[in-house]
Amino acid sequence: MLHLLAQYARTHLGECPPGYRPKEVRWALVFDHNGGFSQVQELGDTTARRNRGREFPRCPNFTFSEMRAGGVIKSHFLVESLDVVTLFGPKAADEKTQQKHYYFIGLLKEASEVLPSLAKVAQALEKKATLETIQKSLTEHRAKPTEKCTIYIDGSFPVAEATWHDWWDRKRAEVMGTSPGGGADGETAGPSARSLLSGELVDPLPVHPKIRGLADVGGNTSGDALLSYKQESFCSFGFKQSANAAVSEEEASLYRAALDDLLRHHSERLVNAKVAYWFKERIEEGDDPFAFLRLGGETEELNAQQSARNLLQAIQTGKRPELLTNRYYALTLSGAAGRIVVRDWMEGNFPELLANVVAWFDDLEIIARDGQGAAPPPKFLAIIGALVRDLKDAPAPLISRMWRAAVRNEPLPYEALSLALERWRVGVLQDEPPNHARVGLMKAYHLRKHRPNGKESGMTVHLNENHPSAAYHCGRLLAVLAQLQRSALGDVGAGVVQRYYAAASATPALVLGRLVRTSQHHLNKLDGGLVHWYETKLGAIWSSLKDQVPAVLTPEEQSLFALGYYQQLADLKTKKNDN
Repeated sequence: MLHLLAQYARTHLGECPPGYRPKEVRWALVFDHNGGFSQVQELGDTTARRNRGREFPRCPNFTFSEMRAGGVIKSHFLVESLDVVTLFGPKAADEKTQQKHYYFIGLLKEASEVLPSLAKVAQALEKKATLETIQKSLTEHRAKPTEKCTIYIDGSFPVAEATWHDWWDRKRAEVMGTSPGGGADGETAGPSARSLLSGELVDPLPVHPKIRGLADVGGNTSGDALLSYKQESFCSFGFKQSANAAVSEEEASLYRAALDDLLRHHSERLVNAKVAYWFKERIEEGDDPFAFLRLGGETEELNAQQSARNLLQAIQTGKRPELLTNRYYALTLSGAAGRIVVRDWMEGNFPELLANVVAWFDDLEIIARDGQGAAPPPKFLAIIGALVRDLKDAPAPLISRMWRAAVRNEPLPYEALSLALERWRVGVLQDEPPNHARVGLMKAYHLRKHRPNGKESGMTVHLNENHPSAAYHCGRLLAVLAQLQRSALGDVGAGVVQRYYAAASATPALVLGRLVRTSQHHLNKLDGGLVHWYETKLGAIWSSLKDQVPAVLTPEEQSLFALGYYQQLADLKTKKNDN
């Protein structure tokens, strides 16, 4: 995994040396060559609702260890928050913010040996009048103190130039009291060891750089460590800090840059986890199978199911040969106590991934509740939402297993069926419209359970009058009895379904016989043609049951009962105009 991340960084991001990282900057403080401040300029897409600013790919950056080295409160160079650079906002009077402010100015002065124009800017930022002018302009622009800013001098951004890079490398080494890759006071983190990433002998980096982008899934805003430990039980063979997870500083910079970029530009949030994914060869935006899973039926022209099927056909017929040998990589991550939890890792061939996405939608496909064709393919989070009362209540391990089932065409976890069945019963008893994603998931569970064994599940998109399960036909019977009651009595409030569904789906032999006997009174209230139609329908279902109504149904059988009930209701609606 680390090797592939480093390969991604080298291929798509170019050089990723230690001490630098991409940063999004929303504001530029515009100065002339004499240090005169002229204006505050907003960067990025100023028309966007949430403008994240302009991304500078190679900004100077202190690591967490470097920020703490020597007991000196530091700031970053050239790119920092507005409150640090301009003392803007409520924290301006804090001693820590003041110290960061003067450290930022000090860095500008030191760097003026290679970029002389920074000296004038540093002098300007020391003047109270200049700061007040900048602060007034920031207030007018409704800027936030935590947003990042940089310097703009006479039509250019110093952060985009390379003249200060050598100076910055020396400064970092000076801060740590050693060359890059060593520990404080000139001590190395441990003896040379084989790198986990390259297999080469390296001097292990004492503390690995933090990965940003997981703050919304349990991580910290300042970042989280992928390779990190501090417990004494891990400090074997005399190794300390991260020497037992040996990676050089340059290699750590590569995997950090890759994960930062993937989480920012190529990831999907799965409630309380994120999937960072990429392909061996870049693909067009409209060919992304992971996006198909996310969008479901929300695409404007073709729904995701049809789009995936069309693309797979194009590969199979030779129209898209460039995708035939492509590969995908997917990493499921979340944050916990400052560390990254790797929940899953998947890789495989692109055509196989696409075929699995097609199979996912095919297995979930179900007749619409109004009986008018198949329901639109659900997006992935709609499937998860169908399992719980609120999306945030979905267990993270279950989401990860469901995602893997979609990507790898694996059987669905039993826990998903159990939760879907529980929510289904609640919906039926509260007379809610049936949830397509929930019913489709129960259908997909049975298809995927029996498919590896070569057994026939009997599950189809529409009603299957020849289904092999008695539980399925018991559900059909309850649906017809409920429809019969509505035809005879109209809306009577709590009808057959609300009063008897829970008992009938668990112990059908105790309930259905009594309901059938009661149905004779309902038949007496109908005219001859309708009576004949219902008697024929009930007779066909009893024929499928062969007079063997189960006494007790297991949870899996209860889900078949639910499917029979749902598909029979939809079928009744499609034939409501029949004589």
